[in-house]
Amino acid sequence: MTPEERNELIATYAAGYEEVTQALDGFPAESLTAHPIPGKWSAREIVHHLGDSESTSAFRIRKLLVEDNAIIEGYDQDQFATRLRYNERDMAPALEAFRAARESTVPLLRMMSEEDWQRAGTHTESGRYTTENWLTIYAKHAHNHAAQIRRLREALNV
Repeated sequence: MTPEERNELIATYAAGYEEVTQALDGFPAESLTAHPIPGKWSAREIVHHLGDSESTSAFRIRKLLVEDNAIIEGYDQDQFATRLRYNERDMAPALEAFRAARESTVPLLRMMSEEDWQRAGTHTESGRYTTENWLTIYAKHAHNHAAQIRRLREALNV
């Protein structure tokens, strides 16, 4: 990956929180827990997922940068949604955790050296896992969920 490609992905990553908040803007509070698309999360569940996933991702990039041969633990996101009662909890703290994880990580990404971009560890579910893999995944993560929130709005006609 070239430095220019990385910078584009970092810019995409940096814009993720804004993309999600725009998708949520005006979403009716009474519809946040609705499941209009079978087998898909509600808007509230998506926000809680982002809070947990982005907090985890912020820790993952730090582990990759600090630990030699870091072990990156996978987790069952659907079990998180169910067992942590995503649809029953206020989503404001999860949205704030998402914002803070991104805001604290963007400057770190912008400071990374070429050597930092070559660091790798092992993901327990997918094997070799590099800082570039991390960036490729998380740059688009929030945007994908913002699109999911928009599809929910369309399905709900709101």
